[in-house]
Amino acid sequence: MKLNELPGRRSVRKRKRVGRGTGSGHGKTSGRGQKGQKSRSSGQIPVAFSGGGISLFRRLPKLGGFKPLDKIHYVPVNVAALNIFDDGDEITLLSLREKRLIKKNEKKVKILGDGELNKKLFVRLPACSQSAEEKILKAGGELIRTQDQ
Repeated sequence: MKLNELPGRRSVRKRKRVGRGTGSGHGKTSGRGQKGQKSRSSGQIPVAFSGGGISLFRRLPKLGGFKPLDKIHYVPVNVAALNIFDDGDEITLLSLREKRLIKKNEKKVKILGDGELNKKLFVRLPACSQSAEEKILKAGGELIRTQDQ
């Protein structure tokens, strides 16, 4: 180590030792000021405290309502999107994944009736809207509702 590599004066500070008397350099109140809540040992103020007024979460309106825990969330796929399949193809969850109409982790799919269907398809999915079912049958296809996927 050379002289120019020595750490500068006071560049390495000592730890602040509070509560060790007036000779420590932090005074008799240990840097906490005089009286008050914040000078006490258990004087932490809660995060949501707003000076004794009504807290923020009580001022905001109640939102939400009832949300059933067992609700089934379906991924919608429109009938018009099924035109990318060939005539006579069987449409299952796996074939929808291969054509990237749904993501890999999706398990529940519902066919909706938006658009026109020009091909004869065999659909094997658990959920289908009434208008989509009519369009599949009108095109000469077949719809089989499966229980699980």
